[in-house]
Amino acid sequence: MRDDVALSFDGADPYRRGGEYERLGWDPHPCLFMSFDLGDVSASAPPRMSSMGYSGGGFGAFEDEPPLLEELGISIPQITGRTLTVLNPFQINPDPHEDADLSGPIIFYMLFGLCQLIGGKVHFGVILGWTTLASIYLYIVFNLLAGKNGSLDFYRCVSLVGYCQIFMVLLSAFSIFLPRLLSPRCAVQGVLKYVLGSLTVLWCTRSCTSLLDVLVPHAEEHRSLVAYPCGLIYIAFSLLVIF
Repeated sequence: MRDDVALSFDGADPYRRGGEYERLGWDPHPCLFMSFDLGDVSASAPPRMSSMGYSGGGFGAFEDEPPLLEELGISIPQITGRTLTVLNPFQINPDPHEDADLSGPIIFYMLFGLCQLIGGKVHFGVILGWTTLASIYLYIVFNLLAGKNGSLDFYRCVSLVGYCQIFMVLLSAFSIFLPRLLSPRCAVQGVLKYVLGSLTVLWCTRSCTSLLDVLVPHAEEHRSLVAYPCGLIYIAFSLLVIF
C-alpha cells in the first residue's frame, strides 16, 4: 500500500491535493457536467388540472365552449320546425325555410336508408346518388323555365328535396310492418303498396312545389311545369320502397 494513501474515517478525501491529481492525470472535478441547477421549480411547474379544464395555459374552461351541434351548424329546433311545416302540404309556412341547410336532409336520407336496410335492401348509395341527380335535375329545369329570372341555387334544391323526403321515410317504415299485418300471398298487400306509394308521391310533390312557389321568385308562374320534375323525383324514390 502506498504511503500517501491512508484510510480516513472523518470524511476527508485522501486525494484532495491538486498536485497529486495532476501528477496522476486525473480530473479533480470529474462530475462538473452533472450540474443540477433547478432554479425556481414553482415557476416552471405545469398548470394544474381543475374539474372544468386547465387553470392556466391556452385552454379555456369547458363551460365557455359552445355545444358541439352549434359548432357544426346543426340546430335541432330548426330541423323540427321545418319538418313540421312540410307535414301539411296545404298550409306551408315558408319562414323556417328561408335559410337552406343540409342537416335535416342528411338525417332523412339516413333514416330512409336505415328503413330500407331493415327491410333487407341496401340502398344507401342509390339514395345518395339519386338525391344528387334529382337536385341537379330540378335546378336545371327550373332555371331553364325561369330564364333570366331564375334564382334557384343548387343548395336550396338539395334542402327542399331532402325535407320533403320525410313522407318517403314514413312509407318505407310502414312497408316494414306491412307483411306482418297482411299475408304475403294476399293480393291486397300489392294493391295497398301501389296506393300508398301514389299518395306519398303526390304528397311529396305538393309540398316541394308549394315551397318553391313561396321561396323562389317567379316560381308561381311555372307551378305546373315545376311539379313535373318534382313528381319524377319522388316516383323514383317510391320505386325503391315498392320493389
